[in-house]
Amino acid sequence: MSQHARKSLLVDNKSEGLDRSERAPWVFIAVVLGSTIIVSSLLDWLVGGVPLGFVLPLVNESATVSKLLYYGSIITFGAYIGYLGLRELILKRRFSVEFLMSVASLGAASLHLLFEGATVLFLYSLAEHFEGYIEDRARRAVEKLSKYMPEEATVIETASEKKVNVKQVRSGTTILVKPGEKIPLDGVVIDGSSYVDQSLVTGESVPVWKRKSDAVFAGTLNTDGVLKVEVVKEAGQTLVSRIERLVTQSRKRKADVERLVDRFAHIYVPIIVALAFFTAFLMPRIAGGPAETWIYRALILLVISCPSAFIISVPATFFTATATAARKGVIIKGGIYIEKMDKVRTIVFDKTGTLTLGRPAVKEVNCLSQGNDKRALTYAAALEQYSHHPLAESIVRKATELGLEFQKLNVADVKEFPGEGITGRVNGCRVSVGGEELMKREGLSPEFLDVENEKHTRVYVSIDQCTPPIFCLVDEVRSDAAEVVKALKVSGTQTVILTGDRTDVAKEVAKELSVDKFYAELLPEEKLKIVGRLKAEQGLVAMVGDGINDAPALAASDVGIALGSGGVDVALESADIVLVRSELTKIPYLQRLSKLAVKIARQNIAASLGVKLVLGALGFLGLIPLWFAVAAGDDGVTLLLLVNTLRLPNLKA
Repeated sequence: MSQHARKSLLVDNKSEGLDRSERAPWVFIAVVLGSTIIVSSLLDWLVGGVPLGFVLPLVNESATVSKLLYYGSIITFGAYIGYLGLRELILKRRFSVEFLMSVASLGAASLHLLFEGATVLFLYSLAEHFEGYIEDRARRAVEKLSKYMPEEATVIETASEKKVNVKQVRSGTTILVKPGEKIPLDGVVIDGSSYVDQSLVTGESVPVWKRKSDAVFAGTLNTDGVLKVEVVKEAGQTLVSRIERLVTQSRKRKADVERLVDRFAHIYVPIIVALAFFTAFLMPRIAGGPAETWIYRALILLVISCPSAFIISVPATFFTATATAARKGVIIKGGIYIEKMDKVRTIVFDKTGTLTLGRPAVKEVNCLSQGNDKRALTYAAALEQYSHHPLAESIVRKATELGLEFQKLNVADVKEFPGEGITGRVNGCRVSVGGEELMKREGLSPEFLDVENEKHTRVYVSIDQCTPPIFCLVDEVRSDAAEVVKALKVSGTQTVILTGDRTDVAKEVAKELSVDKFYAELLPEEKLKIVGRLKAEQGLVAMVGDGINDAPALAASDVGIALGSGGVDVALESADIVLVRSELTKIPYLQRLSKLAVKIARQNIAASLGVKLVLGALGFLGLIPLWFAVAAGDDGVTLLLLVNTLRLPNLKA
């Protein structure tokens, strides 16, 4: 997208303007004009410009080499830049900064102000180059997602391997990824294990261990093992390509301040053009004085009043914030959600799968008899390792964390009872692990199974039909949840839990995390009502959920934030913002980024209009020259505002 299209005064961000191949060679123009100004100034200072009659006898004696250089450069490059502006005016019926700059430069030349005419074009072309460089930094943050994507994949056929272009690989194909290679397409590991560097997609600094049944993403680096991957997404549908499209499309979802700038330009530009016309042609009759003086002041007014600075800087600010967040694993679907996050004062969290991991964990072992806690856990894990039930996995995980060597025990006669538990023999002892119904089946007295005020899931372990110890299992709270809630409180944000879980469970989690309010035992429609009530009472509300079963509440909130790890595809579709890595710590970062982006946008608007108001008054009074109007009033302030925008990538996550 060319600079001159971006700087159209009547901006339509849906238009992509000129292709990169049509961009003006601003560096070349700047070098030629800069050389012309230096050489011509030196000639004028040293020998009065060197009369051309001395070199070319047929030329008018009043002509000089310096004048020829000035006129040649101004007419050549002024006409080229004017052509860009005139084409924009004819084809799209809107004024562009190229049009105004060419009018100012050629107008100055017609008034024999050659130094100023050349300087206007020089400063403009130089500024264009640096503006393009600064804007490209934001674009590269997104383009980097796909720049290093593999072009080929190693497809496993019947008894051989074959290199195939990724565009030809279809879903369901098995591909081989060797150590040091990048994974070419999204898929699921069907054989092998390895550490995979996912920093390109999720921003994780530490490689992630991948094994059978784990999802892997295109563009991530396989570091040490050999992986066989079944492709689940074809080229163009991978997570990286979808993220890139979402970030690019986010420019269409403008923030209110961006739309305000657009509306302002539609009113502002015609007024300025009319005022310049009034200054050039009517002021000589009203105030008197040479017509050339008022034409010159009108040119200054046109250049200074050009609103390109904030028309560029405001959208650039929100796009830079979006691109920066994408590199940190946060996908924002539009500048409007950045602006809303700045105004959010209440954040609602789903409990299960959001503040908690959505998986049970053994919290405590309560032995009612004189049995040994570790022995009960070891025997239970030895048996449960043969089950795929989530409760079984939690017992095995706890035993592993404690270093219990349950794998060495002799296990036989394993039998699983769906919905009740599992039985078998461990080192010759009959072991039963399950709920009350299984324990009763094993002949244990009901009085031993009655535990008062127990609000969490209970799993009993009976060894040789002895009084069973009780495992208390709870949904494990995320390690970063408390830190996030604390950070949000410091920023003045209220936190709320909405859950369908039991009241006593929700109360315990809310107390552990110091959440302000909680609502439990809710049906989906009740969650919607509470979100609506909070919006009416507190203002803008953000909802954080897993993006799967929280879709209605996410849609009802002002900003829906989904954790992507549980279902990235669904999250990308249902939420306004997606945390690809499901890191809750990105929420305070997102809040800080939004506040900074909105602050910078407002600063840029205020600074741009303030500078132009002051310089416009000075130009109308004839107190500043044309070249200074360009350097300070247009391109100079534009560059400063874009540099101000570059504070966003430096914000720590």
